Amino acid sequence: MIWENRLDAAWHIRQANFPPIIGLDYPVDTAVISLTGTACALDCAHCGGHYLEHMIPIEQAPEQIVDAPSLLISGGCDAQGRVPVWEKHLRLLDSLRPRRRLNWHVGLIGQRELEVIVPYVDVVSFDFVGDDETIGEVYGLERSVADYEVTYKLLRQHVRVVPHLTIGLGGGELGHERKALDLLAELGCDALVFLVFIPTPGTRYADRQPPAVAEVIHLLAEARLLFPRTPLYLGCMRPRGPYRKALDPLAVRAGLNRIVSPAREAVALAQKLGLAIERGTECCVLASWRGDRSTAEQLTPMHNGARMKLNCGLCQP
Repeated sequence: MIWENRLDAAWHIRQANFPPIIGLDYPVDTAVISLTGTACALDCAHCGGHYLEHMIPIEQAPEQIVDAPSLLISGGCDAQGRVPVWEKHLRLLDSLRPRRRLNWHVGLIGQRELEVIVPYVDVVSFDFVGDDETIGEVYGLERSVADYEVTYKLLRQHVRVVPHLTIGLGGGELGHERKALDLLAELGCDALVFLVFIPTPGTRYADRQPPAVAEVIHLLAEARLLFPRTPLYLGCMRPRGPYRKALDPLAVRAGLNRIVSPAREAVALAQKLGLAIERGTECCVLASWRGDRSTAEQLTPMHNGARMKLNCGLCQP
């Protein structure tokens, strides 16, 4: 009963603050580029470089992404948790940038590196972690939440940035998430993406289980209540199959504004609840939908030069 009450409260918050529209993204038109190929210095417990194998090395990108209207620029991290950008990358990006929008993974980047890439950035998707223990256990970094705060603040000063929060990042166990939400509420965010831990073969967490759907939904509903006017999204990095079929409809009920590659059950429920559907084919952080703006914002005309808020999500279907 408490769970149902929390979902009802989250849904009413969504109804009060957003138009009856939901964005559904199927990001087949965003090419995913790795600056480092399959190399990564961290060998993180949840990834182990596995996801780099499915990205296009930047050296091959000019020949492979002729028709892509947008790019996700990603790659492995160095020992400090940064995605390295070298001069040769910038030369290639000079040829790839025209007429395309670029979403970046940068890691714990510094001022100097950020200034170099700003001309190539439309938005940064920034993984946010809420406690030091999770940072050390998952990434093997001798870094702290304070370092993540510093980088996040720096990014917000120069570019559009959308924080990403992985639920169950610590091997399927919840731990850092509520602390991260509280910090983001304090620091501010224009949109927030939720991902869900996927047990991935060949990693240190391969034998773990994803967090229980009920735990995930509790957190999503809490986030809707904590961020009543902030667009919230369910990104594409989450378990498939029965798990997604169970999770996605409940995410609709929890008042999320958009879902990447949703289960059919979620689409059906959105329609049943009277939500108009607007579909996208690129990274969800690169989409701007009417449904992402609060009702109050829609009643206020945007001035010349004002830009709509970006949304968020890791964008491989």
